[in-house]
Amino acid sequence: MAQVITIQPITRIEGHASIGIQLDDAGNVADARLNYMSLRGFEKFIEGKPAEEVPRIVSRICGICPWMHHLASNKAVDQCFGVTPPPAGYKLRELMQTLAHAEDKLLHFFFLAAADFVIGPDADYSVRNVIGIVKANPELAVRVVKMRQMAKMMLDKFSRKTIHPVAGVVGGFAKPLLEEERLDMLEKTGELLDFALFTMDYAKKEIFPRYMDAIQTLGVITTGFIGTVDGQGALNLFDGKLRIMKADGSYTDFAPDAYADYIGEHVEPTSYGKYPYAKFWNEGFSMDLEKPKGVYRSNTLARINVADKMATPLAQAELEEFRSAFGRPAQATLLYHYARLIEEIYACERAIEILKDPEITDTHIRVLEIEPKAGRGVGCVEAPRGTLIHDYTTDENGLIARANMIVGTTHNLGPMNMSVNQAARSLIRNGHVDEGILNRIEMAVRAYDP
Repeated sequence: MAQVITIQPITRIEGHASIGIQLDDAGNVADARLNYMSLRGFEKFIEGKPAEEVPRIVSRICGICPWMHHLASNKAVDQCFGVTPPPAGYKLRELMQTLAHAEDKLLHFFFLAAADFVIGPDADYSVRNVIGIVKANPELAVRVVKMRQMAKMMLDKFSRKTIHPVAGVVGGFAKPLLEEERLDMLEKTGELLDFALFTMDYAKKEIFPRYMDAIQTLGVITTGFIGTVDGQGALNLFDGKLRIMKADGSYTDFAPDAYADYIGEHVEPTSYGKYPYAKFWNEGFSMDLEKPKGVYRSNTLARINVADKMATPLAQAELEEFRSAFGRPAQATLLYHYARLIEEIYACERAIEILKDPEITDTHIRVLEIEPKAGRGVGCVEAPRGTLIHDYTTDENGLIARANMIVGTTHNLGPMNMSVNQAARSLIRNGHVDEGILNRIEMAVRAYDP
């Protein structure tokens, strides 16, 4: 008799979601869907608000990556009012965003994803969690907590507010970086880089080889990808041009403010969130596993796929090793975890570069004379979960007249549905379902870090 299996909630993700799996009379999967609560209310909440207040409001969209919303919003308001931050203000923004990336990747890899690999996907759910990791490897757990706390407190000590930040202001940054603060952050970021390199080595020796079969089969789909690159085609998390790559490796670059010419937003009756798709491919949108249309992915794997290279040497060496093993573009969904560690190294290296820049302690950090006015601005950064777009239009009084936002996770709503469908169909046969199988289906979602 046909039945529906519900996985609710999906555990160890940074949000709320469930999976519904429909079985046919033979006990095989007829369909599987990811149900994801994605409130779009902020697009309406900020209408009528003074634009300079909006960066402090939209940081509440996400308590995990508030810096990304805060800074994308700052960039959008800058454009609305026609101001350009001075170099030091620009670099302080990038420094905050880059450190936030470094902290976030440790959170996901060790606190959320690692239990599946360290404890094992078939282990009882009561121990398949961060507490189980602490018991299994207490020395490593202490190091992880220390490193993440140190990264978080660097942001807090300098900006005075690491969650829901207010330090970014229209035209720049609120406070300069003092020399003693620079030296302290430089030392601690060096420690973070050492730990990032240790983590990569640990994963390549102890984790990835043991799960190569799962990497090659679980949740694997074929899609395009999106990310941000600089003028030389290197990955950039803070600024640059957007690049959408097809599954065959061909790609198109465009300016962030032209995103609406390339990206459409599709509505599915089963979801509150919209499904972005590459409308310039002229294919429409479909999540068909065999012939998807317009589907691309964001986040770590997408970014290292679209980038020609990494802009820092240690991350570049890891990218070369990755591509020699998996090619370009790599499609295996569980490789998001590998890509996440490459980006962790890049984020640490890039933060060190910024901290060594002589301009970073310049006290000229913001434009003071700013006139609110009518305009349009598109602020774009790479959030940990993908390309983040804030698009604002202001009226003659500098009030928000219209807003559109495409959040990092949203790009992956279609791909996550496809990966869940693939995983469920490949694992559930003739009605046989157990806890390990259901957790593996969850793993296909966790890889995207939604």
